[in-house]
Amino acid sequence: MSANRGWWAPPEGEDSVSEKLLRKTRESPLVPIGLGGCLLVAAYRIYRLKARGSTKMSIHLIHTRVAAQACAVGAIMLGAVYTMYRDYIKRSVQDTREK
Repeated sequence: MSANRGWWAPPEGEDSVSEKLLRKTRESPLVPIGLGGCLLVAAYRIYRLKARGSTKMSIHLIHTRVAAQACAVGAIMLGAVYTMYRDYIKRSVQDTREK
């Protein structure tokens, strides 16, 4: 049985996964920050699972999910505020300086 070593390569003309990730990071830098925060919160809460005491497992998991979602939603909100600032406020200040 021979192994096909080229099975992971992207088709001609398409970006690789790492190139796509770098391009998306440049376009919206808060997405990886939100994803990283979500993963950090989830990892910390899973690590703290053994020290949960008498808290039920379902309650602990719900708290973990809510904290991870809060990081993701916070990053989305920061990205939206930054985009609005860049598109409207910064542009209007530059337009008034040009006049």
